[in-house]
Amino acid sequence: MAATKYTFSELARAFKRYLQVEKNASEQTIRAYEKDLQDYREFLAAEGLASPLQADSYVARTYFSHLYNKAYQRATVARKVSALRTFYKYLKREEYVETNIFAVSSLPKKESTLPRFLYEEELLQLFHAFDIQNVLEQRDLAIFELLYASGIRVSECTRIELDDIDEELSTLLVKGKGNKQRYVMIGSFALEAIAYYKNNARKKLSAKKQAAKTNALFLNNNGGPLTERGICYTVKKRVKAISQTLNISPHDLRHTFATHLLNNGADLRTVQDLLGHEHLSTTQIYTHVTNDRLKRVYQTAHPRA
Repeated sequence: MAATKYTFSELARAFKRYLQVEKNASEQTIRAYEKDLQDYREFLAAEGLASPLQADSYVARTYFSHLYNKAYQRATVARKVSALRTFYKYLKREEYVETNIFAVSSLPKKESTLPRFLYEEELLQLFHAFDIQNVLEQRDLAIFELLYASGIRVSECTRIELDDIDEELSTLLVKGKGNKQRYVMIGSFALEAIAYYKNNARKKLSAKKQAAKTNALFLNNNGGPLTERGICYTVKKRVKAISQTLNISPHDLRHTFATHLLNNGADLRTVQDLLGHEHLSTTQIYTHVTNDRLKRVYQTAHPRA
């Protein structure tokens, strides 16, 4: 098949339809694929190639070197190569190409770094720093409490609607990756903070003139749904207000949730379900333990401790 018959844009659109229809991929996943394909497209253009069908295994190896020269982290390189491997797998299935030129590329191993997490004392310091008389701080406290209580992702937090929380059962309906849904438990502190926010701050935010009607739980200062960027900004702002040494992201609260559960005796399978991980190996990064936990286990288990 003539390599110039199909443009990059045409193939990318067909691939996007495949992700949406057959793979049922989430919007976030599709955006990530589109970004990785755009980077690859720019690389091919610099190499004088107009279509991915013109690339061969030499081009694939050259792209590998290109990514390393960009000083990307190994995890980023692995993700980009994995995206192209999936792209060419699709092209081969549809008989656009005869071989998947990225199939033989060995993905770089990820750095074995432990997830960052907070100690309980650090969390208490954060929670006690909020002025609940302030409208936005009511909202922010509810966000902090919920992220720590449930371990949900930031993207999942932005999708929460008013009816997703069952206060009687203390559960939250989470809309996760790939349009998958799961229920998670949420504790009394988070429920109390959310209820206070809903009955006070949220009503004030939703009543603003420029506010469009929305069922989103968390609203921004204009009364619209709070975005992922807005939550990230909020978390960093609140942390910086109480400490110059703490540097955490919303995802670190997810790490903290998992770490504290495991350190206090939860089994790995339960934590896997609560986090919404498809594979247990993903959850196993949280099996690190703190010095306090090591000391406690040693003193309990060793006959002469």
